[in-house]
Amino acid sequence: MSLHVETHGRGEPLLLIHGWGMHGGVWDNLVPRLAERFQVLVVDLPGHGRSPTGGDGSLDNIVSTFTAEFPEALNVCGWSLGGQIALRWAALYPAQIKQMVLVCSTPCFAERDDWLFGMEAATLQKFAAELEQNHTATLRRFLALQLRGSEQERELLAQLRARLFAHGEPDLAALRSGLEILRDADLRPLLPEILQPTLAIAGERDKLTSPVASYYLAQSMPNAQVVEIDGAAHAPFLSHSDIFIEHMTNFLHERI
Repeated sequence: MSLHVETHGRGEPLLLIHGWGMHGGVWDNLVPRLAERFQVLVVDLPGHGRSPTGGDGSLDNIVSTFTAEFPEALNVCGWSLGGQIALRWAALYPAQIKQMVLVCSTPCFAERDDWLFGMEAATLQKFAAELEQNHTATLRRFLALQLRGSEQERELLAQLRARLFAHGEPDLAALRSGLEILRDADLRPLLPEILQPTLAIAGERDKLTSPVASYYLAQSMPNAQVVEIDGAAHAPFLSHSDIFIEHMTNFLHERI
C-alpha cells in the first residue's frame, strides 16, 4: 500500500503525522514556515484523507506501512495518535527515526487502574457506538473536545471543521481501528528503551491528553524533555503556532 505524501521544501526530512479522524491538511498553516528549514513530508494515515485503507488497521500494521514508505532515517513529529505511532515505530525500528517531537501525546490514551491520566473507558465506548450511528457528528464532537478551553477556541474549531473532509472522508474501518488503538495501546513498558532525542509538547488546557502524560514521557525516556504551552489545549500547533514552531525548530536544530 502506498500512502499519500506531500513534500515541501528541502533539507533534513521532517515527517508530520496527524491524529485520529483528521488528515495531513491539519498542518497546512505550519508547512510553509517549516519548509524554509526542512524537507517537510506530510502524510495521510491509512484510510484517512487521500491514503487508501490497508492491512488490519492495528498499530503494528500502520508502523510496518510507514517503515516501507519511509525507509531512510528521518525526524518525526506526531500529534496525538500520530505520537503513539511514532513511539511504536521508534521502539521497533530505531534506526529509522533520528529525533521525535510528540505533540499532546501519551503512551496510554485510555484510563487504567495504574494510569489515571487517560480517557475513561465509558467515554471511549460511547465514541465507538456513536461512530457507527453518525461518523460525521462523532468526528465533529471529537474536534470540539480537542479545542475545549483553548485560547481562540471558536475560531480554531471553525477552521478545523472546515478542513475536516478537505482530503476526503476517512474510511469507517480505519476510524474503528484508530479508536481500538487508543483504547488498547499501552506503550509505557517500551519507553525506557526508546533512545531517540525527543521533545514532548503539551497543552496546558488539554482535555483529551493530560499534560501529565507528556511529563511522564520525559521522565521515562532516556533522552526526552518536555515543554508546556500556556493557554493551549490539544492542538497547540494551531492555537500557538509561533511558540510551537520556535520550540520545535530549536530542538531539532540543536542536533542536526
